[in-house]
Amino acid sequence: MALARQNHISRRGFCLCCASASAVTVGGWLTPHKARAELLGIVELINYEATRTPIVIHRLRGNVAVLEGSGGNVAVLTGRDGKLVVDAGIAVSGPQMETALSALGPQPITHLVNTHWLFDHANGNEWLHELGPAITAHENTRKHLAPTQRVADWNHDFGPLSAAALQTDLVTDRKTMKLNGTVIDLAYYGPAHTDSDISVYFKEIDILHTGDTFWNSIHPFIDYSTGGSIDGSIRAADANLAATTDHTIIIPGHGQPVSNRAQLRDFRDMLVAIRGNVASLRKQRHSLDAIVAAKPTAEFDNKWGRFVIDPTLFTRLVHEGV
Repeated sequence: MALARQNHISRRGFCLCCASASAVTVGGWLTPHKARAELLGIVELINYEATRTPIVIHRLRGNVAVLEGSGGNVAVLTGRDGKLVVDAGIAVSGPQMETALSALGPQPITHLVNTHWLFDHANGNEWLHELGPAITAHENTRKHLAPTQRVADWNHDFGPLSAAALQTDLVTDRKTMKLNGTVIDLAYYGPAHTDSDISVYFKEIDILHTGDTFWNSIHPFIDYSTGGSIDGSIRAADANLAATTDHTIIIPGHGQPVSNRAQLRDFRDMLVAIRGNVASLRKQRHSLDAIVAAKPTAEFDNKWGRFVIDPTLFTRLVHEGV
């Protein structure tokens, strides 16, 4: 695959794609507060981009496919029991998503699982619920979606989902479902990217959807507003490694949507190394500005830092948690 194609895919698959060109200056990343002022709001632009982004279908094995282009990567298991959809994307891209889902077959959508609460994974519940699926997520996902929820790093207040779009089947720790001839294991990570993250593992097919506990070849966003942390993100990466083999197909929350254990391990090693670099500088009582200036991400910048969560922003996110 050509490099230009790889970049195009990653950009579409990442929820902040629309802010990438304008939110970076010669001096580095604009703070989300400044980005909001200059870009009329990151979330508003994400929604605008989602209205016109085509959905790309990646067919995997065992009647599992990934839909790329509406916020986070969406997995779909199709069979005689209907369609199980993992994550819902962004509501305004509903028409494109509906077309893509129809292309996978005539089966109705009977189940929807949200891997966590953030809007680029759960906002699409607003149109998908009209098709009547049972909606499942961790109990903290419902907790954050039912009221207005603020994300400080985006300077944005997300309004509540409608009552009909909220989850009624809640996961506390683990849950098992059986659909279309496969066992689906749902497992809570504990606080990681947020405090609401769950994995979705298609057991017989050996496919793992990690939600936003894995971002493929790009630095992740960590939502400290709702319980996320760098240490929790590392623990989740370790859990994903423990749950997979070299045969497992891994679906990350963002980035190239079809991944593997080697790429997951690279992600985990990047998190650990940068966390160690930032912690060492902080232990030496350097200020945040001095830590940013020391470039603790330098070893990884060419691969991981060439996108919206750039080295400066990611350093600040890691610093917040050490």
